[in-house]
Amino acid sequence: MTTVGLIGSGNIGGTVARLAVAAGHDVVLSNSRGPETLEDLVEELGPRARAATPAEAAAAGDLVVVTIPLRAYREVPVAPLAGKTVLDTNNYYPAERDGRFPELDDESTTTSELLQRHLPESRVVKVFNNIYFAHLLTLARPAGAADRSALPIAGDDTAAKAEVTAFLDSIGYDAVDAGPLAEGWRFQRDTAAYGLVYAADPADVWGQAAPADADTVRAALAAARRYADS
Repeated sequence: MTTVGLIGSGNIGGTVARLAVAAGHDVVLSNSRGPETLEDLVEELGPRARAATPAEAAAAGDLVVVTIPLRAYREVPVAPLAGKTVLDTNNYYPAERDGRFPELDDESTTTSELLQRHLPESRVVKVFNNIYFAHLLTLARPAGAADRSALPIAGDDTAAKAEVTAFLDSIGYDAVDAGPLAEGWRFQRDTAAYGLVYAADPADVWGQAAPADADTVRAALAAARRYADS
């Protein structure tokens, strides 16, 4: 089975770790506060989990999930991620959290392209950013289930996207390829494919979850509009 390194172990990171362990993968958790702060989560996850520093998690992972605030993306360790597939969960929250990034404001690039630029020898795939963490946990289904959901992915490397698709399949999801990293805007914050596509009630994005199959996700991606055009 795969070893999944996690740089960031909050709501999304912790949920991915739970799904990965349930699927038989090993996980190496990290955060900015130190391994000792992850003792409770490691205990919950059991013998397939351990805590480490971000550099150690990066080195240990066959796949590595980067799930930290965008403002801190330059702190992601570069050398131990060389040659690896990196799953980027980031969204841009300029007012609430991250401060302003002019290249994101003018839509000349995307969050995952920023991370790819920071990790030139890694293969970045955008995934997990468009779903509420509670929905991510509850919507996982075995392969072939009639109510299985799909998650969009974007990346510039075909082999990396295949690797991520296989990982998603193992934890309970189909994948919809949205194209290269430059197309990752199609499922960023405030698009049709963000949050709402997995919500049972359009008025309550973070309420009860509802499955979204591949066709539903593709339609939401096709309906996406740039901020300037919306």
